[in-house]
Amino acid sequence: MMLLAPFLIALIPGLIILALTWWFSQKGFSLSIRLLPGIITIIAAVVLFYIGFVNIRGFEGASYGFLGFFLGMFSIVSFVLGSVGR
Repeated sequence: MMLLAPFLIALIPGLIILALTWWFSQKGFSLSIRLLPGIITIIAAVVLFYIGFVNIRGFEGASYGFLGFFLGMFSIVSFVLGSVGR
């Protein structure tokens, strides 16, 4: 349950980020605009990981770390999707 809950929580914004990146690439926006959702997601993932590791600690902090990890994975997919587009 400790891995499943952060993954399911990260699934909703992750899918929104991927859909937004795909839509930006279909509309033909510039590369910087297509990579913007991934950049914002990686910043959010680093902040969540930092908060979980430094401020909260323990099991609750680990779930924040897992949430940051899964958001980081979605941002990497978003970077790939944004850079391969038109």
